Amino acid sequence: MERARPEDWYRIRRVGDEVTLIDEPHIQEFYRCNVWHVRGRDRDMLVDSGMGVVSLREWVPLVTERALTAVASHTHFDHIGCHHEFDDRAVHRAEADILAHPDRAAILADPYVTDDIFHCLPPLPYASATYDVRAAPATRLLDDGDIVDLGDRHFEVIHTPGHSPGGIALWEQATGILFSGDIVYDGPLIEDTYHANAADYHASMVRLYDLPVRVVHGGHFPSYGRVRHREIIKNWLDEKER
Repeated sequence: MERARPEDWYRIRRVGDEVTLIDEPHIQEFYRCNVWHVRGRDRDMLVDSGMGVVSLREWVPLVTERALTAVASHTHFDHIGCHHEFDDRAVHRAEADILAHPDRAAILADPYVTDDIFHCLPPLPYASATYDVRAAPATRLLDDGDIVDLGDRHFEVIHTPGHSPGGIALWEQATGILFSGDIVYDGPLIEDTYHANAADYHASMVRLYDLPVRVVHGGHFPSYGRVRHREIIKNWLDEKER
């Protein structure tokens, strides 16, 4: 398989509301994390940081322009790979230990990281057999109801366990923007990780159903609006409650 150049690894698209999508197009869509950059008055926010096989700070200048808080929606490998590159790191307290000690099993690199998840391999010296994520101990532990304050923008932490114990969504009531992480997005949802919990997943989906979202930016796959949000969750709940 061919290898990509580092300068071609990331794709950057502005989506409105001072939100920018950063992703890794050489990773297969199912495994490709959406990295969200949010511009605030006093500081910026990064929701997740990708797989970490190419430096975000070196190849995406947007993330170095201003003070920035890197928030982990949860601690699977595809979401925290570049967290160590940022000084201000936030995660729900239920997964703080994984962010600080990201062994391959804990972050799901085993069994998912193989050459098969790529369209084109990362630049050398990357090798799937030795892939790992660098430790990035949190500088802030998050709980349900906490606020990530960017000065003129305020994102409420919604604890959404189920996919993983410390999964969170980030809700900006003023704009109707929800960063949903991996608890809900417009694609196949993963409910069978080693630390998934079916009852928690159900409760999280019920909680998010009535949220008056305008747009949902998920951890994977394209963003969508309120009608689709309610449709995805209703279909999921109907399937579970048969």
